[in-house]
Amino acid sequence: MKKLLSIKISRSKALQGILSIIPVIIIISFIRLYPMIAAIYRSFTNWDGLYRNDWVGLKNYIDIFTNSPFWTLLRNNMVMLISVPLQVVIGLIVAVLLYEEVAGWRFFRAIIYVPQIISAVTIGFLFRIAFGLDGPINIVLRKIGLGFLAIEWLGNTATALFVLVLCLTWFSIGWQAIVILGGMSKISPSVFEAAKLDGANFWQRTFYIVVPMISRTIEYAVIMSMVWTFTSIFAFIYSITNGGPGYETSTIDYMIYTKFYQASSNYGFACGLAVILLIIILIFTIAEMRFTNKVSEWE
Repeated sequence: MKKLLSIKISRSKALQGILSIIPVIIIISFIRLYPMIAAIYRSFTNWDGLYRNDWVGLKNYIDIFTNSPFWTLLRNNMVMLISVPLQVVIGLIVAVLLYEEVAGWRFFRAIIYVPQIISAVTIGFLFRIAFGLDGPINIVLRKIGLGFLAIEWLGNTATALFVLVLCLTWFSIGWQAIVILGGMSKISPSVFEAAKLDGANFWQRTFYIVVPMISRTIEYAVIMSMVWTFTSIFAFIYSITNGGPGYETSTIDYMIYTKFYQASSNYGFACGLAVILLIIILIFTIAEMRFTNKVSEWE
C-alpha cells in the first residue's frame, strides 16, 4: 500500500513538473523556434516582406555562393575568430591574478567588467576616434619618432581588421575573466598552496593546474565567444568601419542586416544568409565539443 502511494505521489510530482514547464516551452517555441522555421522557409522564396512570396527553390543560395561577397564575409568572420583565443588566454591570466589577490586586485576586479556595461556603439566610436588618421594613436606614434607607423588604420583591410580584433578582445576580457573566476571557485585553495610550496611559478600554476581543472568552463567560454563573434559584432563593425572599405571588414551577420534593411530588398536572400550562418555555427560548435571530448579522453 505504501509503495502504491509512493508511486502515485511521484507521478503527481512528475505531472506537476511537466505542467509547470509547458508555458516556458510554448514561449520559447514562439520566440525562438517559430522565427527559425520561418527563416528557413523564407530562404527558399523571393519574399519582399509584404506581398511577394514566390517559391524560388535554391536560387537564393546559389546567388549567395556565386553572385555575392559571401566568401569575403566568411574570411572576415574567420579573421575575427582570432580574437577568441586572445580573449580566453588574457581572461585566464587576469582571472588567476585576481584569484591570487595580487596588489590592487580589488580595484581591477571592480573595473574589469566595465566594457561589458558600456554600449558597443560607444566603444566602437571611441576606437574609431583613437585609430583615426589624426587620432591619439597616431599622435603618440609621431611624438615618439615612429611617424612612419602613423597610417590610416581604418582605410586598409589588414589594419582595419586588426583594429576590430583588438576592439573585440578588449571588450571581452572582463566577461572571460568573470566566467573563468566562476570556474575557479570549485578549486580548493589548498591546491594552490601545495603548488607554491612545490615551487610552481605563476605560469605553471595557471597552465598546469587551473586549465586542466576548469577545462569545461574554458570550453563553455570558447563556444560562447565563437557564437558571439559570428552573430553579435554588428554594432562594432557599424561604428568603427561601417563594413568598409568595400566589403573588406563586413561579416555575415553585418551583411544580413544590410540586406534586410536595404530598399526593395529580397528578404529571402537575407534569410538564406541567416540559415547558412546557423549551419556554420552548428558545425564549429559540434567540432569544438568533439575535440574537447577527445582531449579529455586522452588525459
